[in-house]
Amino acid sequence: MSKEHRPLLMKANRLLGAALVEHNLVKIEDLETANEKLIEVVSSDMPRRCTILGLLAYDMKVLKEDEVLHHLVESEGVGLVDLRDYEVPEDARKNLDLGACWATWTVPFDREEEFHFVATAYYLSPAVRAFWEKQLGGPILWFGTTLEGIADYLEKHASDPANAPKNVAAPAPAVAAVK
Repeated sequence: MSKEHRPLLMKANRLLGAALVEHNLVKIEDLETANEKLIEVVSSDMPRRCTILGLLAYDMKVLKEDEVLHHLVESEGVGLVDLRDYEVPEDARKNLDLGACWATWTVPFDREEEFHFVATAYYLSPAVRAFWEKQLGGPILWFGTTLEGIADYLEKHASDPANAPKNVAAPAPAVAAVK
């Protein structure tokens, strides 16, 4: 995780953890243990593991990700999306900030008129919603999705040569040897 996005990642995870406790989805003791593990993981270069939700659900097995998604639908009125079968338009892919997406476990995946469509596994984190509202500067239609869905999308996006940064400077012209 880049130093630029580390504060965002920590705040997103801290506030998500607090929301999970507030909504009785996880116990405070389990969150404290997961927070300790998160601090260890953040120093690694494995963004896929830098998630309090993943630590609670898949490492510690004290929470089911499906329960969080169910809560989003039932209590927050958020729809769900599966990005694996969604054809993301090129304009939504071209300026994607992968570091911010990994830090917030969120992907803007489409736009219709002034509305941005955003998929996230971290909807319950106010820091995530505030960050993307500021970044996108327009109304957002939020969709819940799984950690795996976000991670697979971001890894696929990063490995696609069409999404590689374009060379800004043209190569220097060859100089003929002077005799």
